[in-house]
Amino acid sequence: MLHSNRVTDNARLCFLFVEPGSALMPEKCCTLAISPMMRELILYLAVQGPDYPRDGAAGRVAAVLLEQLYLPVSDHPRIRHLADALVMDPADRSTLAQWAGKLAMSERSLARLLKRETGLTFGRWRQQLHLIIALQQLAAGRPVQQVAGNLGYDSVTAFITMFKKALGRPPAQYFAALS
Repeated sequence: MLHSNRVTDNARLCFLFVEPGSALMPEKCCTLAISPMMRELILYLAVQGPDYPRDGAAGRVAAVLLEQLYLPVSDHPRIRHLADALVMDPADRSTLAQWAGKLAMSERSLARLLKRETGLTFGRWRQQLHLIIALQQLAAGRPVQQVAGNLGYDSVTAFITMFKKALGRPPAQYFAALS
């Protein structure tokens, strides 16, 4: 994508090349906000070289980074309202049917709207949001129990199970492998 940028003399610049189709990315050039955790992932990858093995530590870091770069959120007012509410209160465990009621639409219409606008089902979209929040909080040093509670999980075990299914390892092992 043709673009340009300017940096100050004291800037540190890292280029992140994303293989087309390997991640859901914005269709137009834009600025992406990155968390401190994402910054560290990018700096880690910057010293790995471009030919890292996908099944090694750098490959796992790259996979997480790609997951973090973009959470599809639509400009549709109802989806924007849903996204804003869940970012403000990620522990809200309202079902799709409950959200549909809050948004004055049928459950089926909301499900179709979410799929059309984000490419994800409601459950997968919320899980992606939870993973982003969990990785940010865990990288900031918060205990797993606190993160699980912040996300509304009934038990730490349920949170760890979700994390492991999504990222291949429980949180402690996942972060230990990044070291």
